[in-house]
Amino acid sequence: MFENIIIQIKNKFSSIHALSILSLVLSIIFSFGIATKQSYALFHEWVGGPISEYGEQLWDRKSIKRNEDGSVRVLSKFIPKTKSEITQDILYTMDINCFEKSFRDVDVFTDERNSRLNNFAEWQDPNGDKLILNVIGQVCSVEN
Repeated sequence: MFENIIIQIKNKFSSIHALSILSLVLSIIFSFGIATKQSYALFHEWVGGPISEYGEQLWDRKSIKRNEDGSVRVLSKFIPKTKSEITQDILYTMDINCFEKSFRDVDVFTDERNSRLNNFAEWQDPNGDKLILNVIGQVCSVEN
């Protein structure tokens, strides 16, 4: 009878211990999932500029990163002047070459959870687009 009680205690301790370890592992996995997908989405410091007839282009001060080639990567957002189901905020991950005043959109998306980087995008001239020129000017002045 005494042996039976000891076995029951060991089994209960083992199951509680196993449940605790399982909970810890699931918490860690869940935390990493949130950190990689949503932490980028939660904390922005949007910087605005002039508004055009089409809308406004903002960039996120907290997203600035220097690329290996010397260009700067930043998250940018275009907010159209008129919104509908078709026209919504568009997010861009942009690389900016401050020396040449050029840019490339390495990602264009409307939902940060569904972004896909394309590091082979072509460099472009802003062609006088004052919204893009403003983002380039502001980002490069912060970065230099």
